Amino acid sequence: MSSRVAICVNPYSGRDVRRLAARATNMTHEAKRDIVARIAAGLDAARVTDIYITREPFRIASMALEHMPLRARVHVLEHPIANDARDTERALAAFIGEGCTTFVSLGGDGTNRAIVRAAPEIDLVPISTGTNNVFPRLVEPTLAGVVAGHLARGNVPRELLRRAKVLHVNLGNGATDVGLIDAVLLANDHVGNMLPFDADKLLRVLLTRAEPDAIGMSPIGGFLDVVEAQDDCGLLVEMAGAREARHRFEAPLSPGFFRKVSVASTTRVALDVPVLFNGPGVLALDGDRDHKIVAGHGVSVVIRRNGPWVPDVALVMRALVARGIIGSLPGEST
Repeated sequence: MSSRVAICVNPYSGRDVRRLAARATNMTHEAKRDIVARIAAGLDAARVTDIYITREPFRIASMALEHMPLRARVHVLEHPIANDARDTERALAAFIGEGCTTFVSLGGDGTNRAIVRAAPEIDLVPISTGTNNVFPRLVEPTLAGVVAGHLARGNVPRELLRRAKVLHVNLGNGATDVGLIDAVLLANDHVGNMLPFDADKLLRVLLTRAEPDAIGMSPIGGFLDVVEAQDDCGLLVEMAGAREARHRFEAPLSPGFFRKVSVASTTRVALDVPVLFNGPGVLALDGDRDHKIVAGHGVSVVIRRNGPWVPDVALVMRALVARGIIGSLPGEST
């Protein structure tokens, strides 16, 4: 019986100007190739029959796998290249067209946001290679490959997967967008700006996860009221001027980059409850300033639990041992 896993690589993750403005490590193409090779080794150990990659501009995945002695068949798919988030969406469409339902991603929150925009109904093992990362985690790629492989083979109980929360944005006139971690309204900013957020320009933040051990917008809420991935709610953070703030503290807005933030209030928001973001301002989703909101207009954002199914790698590995899936000779494994 065939089992297919796609490896989705964002060649540009971890290489944007935010890394220069902060103190983040530059993620090289060579480092990503090593990650892809380790994922493939894990997939092969899990006895996956087919591995799918795309031929992106820097040949990260194809060069990583071309000399590996894999039992699995490697398929290199082609799609038009735009050198932006559309490449991720086109890669997902190509993978799904080949019958893939299990994916391993290399990127940050923005990369996985593009994946969810293209295909929310998937099993996804996200590996962090971006700048500000809350959705993908730092996990050993070898074990991520093992878990993804057993997911594709049907060896992982579905109750061990958690469906991700998603920010659904109604921009008006039928236009929509999505985010995974944060929707942020910024004052006096502009669409396309890639620098770290100026703390003084933050007006309103809606978080699916408010975690004190994260980087970016998430700890602004997480330092005051922790909301985890498993919690069926989000957190709305209203910012304020220094004089009006009820809370004022330094937060890590990027790796090694702390700034004082001023918070007026935090409110837990239940799933499916819309939150309005009124202009003027710029709406950023997972760090990407994509939408301008003019004065007198607003957009609605609602959190739903209808994103990808994401495994806890450590939890799944323990379950595979408990079920006897791993820890036996290949001929005796399920």
